[in-house]
Amino acid sequence: MSSAHERHAVFPGTFDPVTFGHLDLIQRAARLFDRLTVIVAAHHDKRHVLSVEERLELLRGATAGLEHVDIVALDGLLVNGARSLGATAIVRGIRSAADLEYERQLALTNRAMASDIETVLLLSSSQHAHVSSTLVRQIARLGGDLTPFVPPSVIDALAGRFED
Repeated sequence: MSSAHERHAVFPGTFDPVTFGHLDLIQRAARLFDRLTVIVAAHHDKRHVLSVEERLELLRGATAGLEHVDIVALDGLLVNGARSLGATAIVRGIRSAADLEYERQLALTNRAMASDIETVLLLSSSQHAHVSSTLVRQIARLGGDLTPFVPPSVIDALAGRFED
C-alpha cells in the first residue's frame, strides 16, 4: 500500500511489445510521481505475440535502472487494480488527436467508476509519436529493422515469431 502522502500512479498497457515510446513515457511519469507501477494488461479479446510473462520480463529489463518503478500484471478492470495498489492516478500517453478522443472517453468512464483516481495524459515525445506496438509487429512480420523503435531485448524476443 502507498503512504497517505505518496503520489502513486499506474501506467497501463498491453506492451506487446514495449517500445521506446512506452519507455519514454515511463521515464517521464516516474519523474512526476513518487511511485509508478507499470501494469501489463491481458486483454482477452486480443491475440498477443508475446505472453504476459515475456512482456513482464522485457519491461523489467528495460526499466531496471529506474527507481520507484514496479512492473505487474493485471487481469480485470484498471480502476480496481489501481485502487488495490493504492494508486491515485492513471497515466496514459497521447500520440495523436485520435488518441486524445479515445483517452478522453476512457478517462471519463474511469472517473465514473472511481472518482478518487485521476487520469493524467502525457503527450508522446515527437521522436516517438509515430511508433506503436502494432507498427513494430508489422515491421517485424515483414523482416524490417526494429532498431529505431525497440530495445535490443525486444528484437531478440520477436526474432523468429513471424516465420512461416
